[in-house]
Amino acid sequence: MAKAEAKKTASGNDKLLKQLEALLDGGQAHATFADAVRDFPVELRGVAPAGLPYSAWQLLEHMRLTLADILNFSAPPTGGYKELPWPDAYWPKENAPASPLAWDRSIAAVEADLEKFKALLAKPNADLYKPFRWGTGQNLLREALLIADHQAYHIGELVLLRRLLGCWKS
Repeated sequence: MAKAEAKKTASGNDKLLKQLEALLDGGQAHATFADAVRDFPVELRGVAPAGLPYSAWQLLEHMRLTLADILNFSAPPTGGYKELPWPDAYWPKENAPASPLAWDRSIAAVEADLEKFKALLAKPNADLYKPFRWGTGQNLLREALLIADHQAYHIGELVLLRRLLGCWKS
């Protein structure tokens, strides 16, 4: 590949990476994760409003568990990726966190895992399009889009849940 062509490709990838990072950070067209969980009243974290099958805690934990799994799928720990049983491993049974600290730790884990995933994307040798050796053709680009889509969907649910509970300040 000629130098000019390689530079053009790297530049295009840089532009795509910048857009992916903005997409993963959220907030371009909707509330961010931080907005959705900030100052969530402790006494309402385990409440499932009438007609909804889950509480804010269950949504938060689902987001944490799913993001951790996608991260492990995208950069498997030593020993490789181990598929988790659906849906049991992705949804907590308990409606409420054991403590305010558990809530805070879950938020911190989501934020940390998102940063770890963005670091995978930013690695100099990262190939966004190359299928993983495991899975069924998934690649880093697909997983980034999956995270953004999944997070946005559940952030919207958290906002709706807060509206139903009367604790959303828009």
